[in-house]
Amino acid sequence: MAESRKIIAQNRKAHFNYTIEDKIECGIALEGTEVKSVRDGNVSFNDSFALIENGEVWVQNFHIAEYMFSSVFNHDPDRKKKLLLHKEEIKRLQRKVEEKGYTLIPLDFYLKNGLVKLTLGVCKGKKQFDKRADIKDRDVKREIAREFRSNLNG
Repeated sequence: MAESRKIIAQNRKAHFNYTIEDKIECGIALEGTEVKSVRDGNVSFNDSFALIENGEVWVQNFHIAEYMFSSVFNHDPDRKKKLLLHKEEIKRLQRKVEEKGYTLIPLDFYLKNGLVKLTLGVCKGKKQFDKRADIKDRDVKREIAREFRSNLNG
């Protein structure tokens, strides 16, 4: 059976502000109305990060809007959410985070075969000159593509 993957949200700022060393896919523990709100795409996690506390991984500043069709029960939109990982994976992440300058940043949020998943990146913050170099490389690639298109058309 082919796996179906529907991306709900991506953290584009993370790719600009951090160098991504490693990626890991993990599940996320959600309440009922959170899942419904996620399926509608009502998530925001630009400033979110993950912490390891007592052998568990928690993501913070991860906003899932309240489900508007719920009449009785609704969730707290800004509560910290538990990420579902194996103990060995958590230990490996713990060793990485203890190194200087590494942090855990959510990169992608998606549905995989009906389950809500999150890609967690082991990231290191970029310096200002690294960001400038990325912008310059992107502009050069854009110019090359523009020239290539104009040569094909003309």
